[in-house]
Amino acid sequence: MGKPDGFLKINRQTVPYSDPIVRLSDYNEFLVEVPETQLNDQGARCMDCGVPFCQSATGCPVDNLIPEWNDLVYKGRWREALDRLHKTNNFPEFTGRVCPAPCEGACVLGINNPPVTIKNIENAIIDRGFAKGWVVPEPPSQRTGKRVAVIGSGPAGLAAAQQLNRAGHSVTVYERDDRIGGLLMYGIPNMKLEKETVLRRLKQMEDEGVEFVTNAHVGVNVDIQELKAKNDVLLLASGATKPRDLPIPGRELNGVHFAMEFLRLNTKSLMDSNLQDGNFISAEGKDVIVIGGGDTGTDCIGTSLRHGCKSLVNFELLPKPPQDRAPDNPWPQWPRIHRSDYGHEEAEAKFGSDPREYCVLSKEFIGDDQGNLQGVKTVEVKWDKDDHGRFEMKEIEGTEKEWKAQLIFLAMGFLGPEETLVPQLGLETDGRSNFKAEFGKHATSVDGVFAAGDCRRGQSLIVWAIREGREAAREIDRYLMGSSNLP
Repeated sequence: MGKPDGFLKINRQTVPYSDPIVRLSDYNEFLVEVPETQLNDQGARCMDCGVPFCQSATGCPVDNLIPEWNDLVYKGRWREALDRLHKTNNFPEFTGRVCPAPCEGACVLGINNPPVTIKNIENAIIDRGFAKGWVVPEPPSQRTGKRVAVIGSGPAGLAAAQQLNRAGHSVTVYERDDRIGGLLMYGIPNMKLEKETVLRRLKQMEDEGVEFVTNAHVGVNVDIQELKAKNDVLLLASGATKPRDLPIPGRELNGVHFAMEFLRLNTKSLMDSNLQDGNFISAEGKDVIVIGGGDTGTDCIGTSLRHGCKSLVNFELLPKPPQDRAPDNPWPQWPRIHRSDYGHEEAEAKFGSDPREYCVLSKEFIGDDQGNLQGVKTVEVKWDKDDHGRFEMKEIEGTEKEWKAQLIFLAMGFLGPEETLVPQLGLETDGRSNFKAEFGKHATSVDGVFAAGDCRRGQSLIVWAIREGREAAREIDRYLMGSSNLP
C-alpha cells in the first residue's frame, strides 16, 4: 500500500494547529488547512506491511480499512477513499477530529519511525466528501414495519440509529438535552468539534428518516414502560454520565464543579447567545485548578483560557509518563508516553510553563466565611510496588502545600450510567454498575432491551461507541428479522 519506498523517503508531517495565542481569541476549530500534496505524500508513507496492525484488535476498534484508503489518497482517488471509509465508520468526521488514534499507536511503521498520519488523512477524506457533495442521504428502499427506540444521541446511539434505519426499521432517538448529539454536542468544546460538523450529519440522518425527540429524559419525563410497549426494541445508549467525585473536606464550597457541568453550560451558552446570556460558569479573572487529566481535563483548560482566567494549574495523581515507550509498554500497545495536547500548549503559550503538576493528591478545599472557594491543600505522593508487584500510593511527608483557587474543576472520569432506568426496567448490572450485556451481543437481561456504548462498557473512546452502536444494530436487526445483512 502507498508508495513502495515512501516510508523511507517521506517524513511524517501532521496537520498543524493554528498559533496557540491566536486561537485563544475564539472557539473555532484550530486545525490548519494543508495542501493536498501533503496528504498525498502522507498516504504514500503507508507500508506494504503484510499484517496491518492499524486495523487489528490493538489498533482501530471499528476495523477501518486504513491501508486501502491511505493508498487511494496517495493516488488522488478521494471518492473511492470515502466509500472505503464509510464501509466501517458512520462518522469519520468525529473520530478524525477527537479520537486519540490507537491506529497510529499500532502502525507497523511506528516500531522504529513516526507512524503514518492516519487520523489526519481520515479527517481530510470525510471533509472533502461533504465539500464535494458526495455524502448524501441513504434512505432504505422499503420499511420492515418494526420500530426501535434509541435512548441517548451520543455516538453509540447515532451509529445504531443510522444502521437500523438503513436496514428498514423505523427508528426514533430520544435525547434528554435540548439538542441532539449527546457527548458530541455538549461534552466536546467547539474548538475540537465545531457543532456544524455534528449538525450536517444529523441532517443526513433526518433526511434518511430517523426521528429525533429532544428534551426527552426517559425514565423521568418519558415513561419507559410506555416506550417499551410502543416499540419492538429498546436500545440503551445513554452513556456513562455519573462523574467521579472527590469527597474531601470543603467539597460543598461554591466554586468546586464537575468538569462536564462547566463544559456543557459553556457550549450551550455559546450556541444560544455567543456567551451573552451569562448562563455559564465563567473563569474570567480567576485562579483555576483542574483536577484530573485526559481529554476532559484538557478541555477545561482550553475553555478556562478562552474565558481569560488569571492562572491555571492541572493536578495529575500519577507520575509524569516517559518520553518514549517503557519496556513494559511494547508496540503495538497504545504508547503510554508524555504528550502535550492543545490545552497544555495554550497554557504554556499564555503563562510560560506547562500547567501540569504530577503526583499531587488533593486533601482539603479551603473556603471563606461566605462558603466561597479560596484554594486547596495538597500533598505530594510517590508510587512504589508492593510485595505482589502492584503499585501503591504513599504520601510524602513534608510536601504539604496550599494553592490559591476560586474555581476548581473535577475531571477524574466517570463511574458508569445513571441508575434511573435500572429499577424501572429491572436491568441487571455488572460489577461496575454498567448495564449488563455481553460484548458483541448487546442483549440485556430484559427481553427486547439492548445496550451499547459507555453505558455498557464504561467510559471509553468515541470510536468504541461507534463500534458498539454498529454491533448492537446488527444484533437488533437479527433479533427482529431472524438474520441480518448489517456489517
